[in-house]
Amino acid sequence: LPVVFVKLGNVEVENLREGIEEGIEKATKEIPIRPNIVDPITRENTNINVGDYIPPIDIELIDEDYLEITILPKGFGSENNNAMKMALPAEGIQGIKDFVVESVLKAKGKPCPPTVIGVGIGGTSDLCLKLGKKALLGEVGKRNPDPEIAKLELEILEEINKSGIGPMGLGGKTTTLDVKILKAHTHTAGLPVGVCVQCWADRHATTKIYDKK
Repeated sequence: LPVVFVKLGNVEVENLREGIEEGIEKATKEIPIRPNIVDPITRENTNINVGDYIPPIDIELIDEDYLEITILPKGFGSENNNAMKMALPAEGIQGIKDFVVESVLKAKGKPCPPTVIGVGIGGTSDLCLKLGKKALLGEVGKRNPDPEIAKLELEILEEINKSGIGPMGLGGKTTTLDVKILKAHTHTAGLPVGVCVQCWADRHATTKIYDKK
């Protein structure tokens, strides 16, 4: 399923969603990409990888002179193992660690490990999962600039890899290649945590389009 992240700068753009949908339809027919998008009730396939509210498009406004589009093809062998918890603030850092590790270990070999794990902390129930997915766009092996978050990434990665699940669930030292975390401020009464699982391929591509002016 194509997931699209857009950074919209100070450029003139017309029919952005229409253009993205046309591009996905064209790629589906010409490359071709396997058509995976179906109606959730009837299960009828659209055959163009475009449908109601699909592709999901996240738009971030930036103060730059370009339009940046990133495509993250998300397989559902991994997507089906995502998890979200509205944790209580009292659960703290240890509660975050425990939930992420438990979620990955519960998935076992289903998401085709070694995986990349995106974690979103804070925000709202929907935002924490969006942040987890966005975290998957980060470079594997590159730590978060916040030292506390970087420490948490490494601690969770170490705990997951102690499990011995290994590549494809067949056993080994590498169950997860990396853990990437993004955080947002949240309500004082909440601690949302979203876990977004990605298979070893972790494909994504980015292009920047500049205004002719």
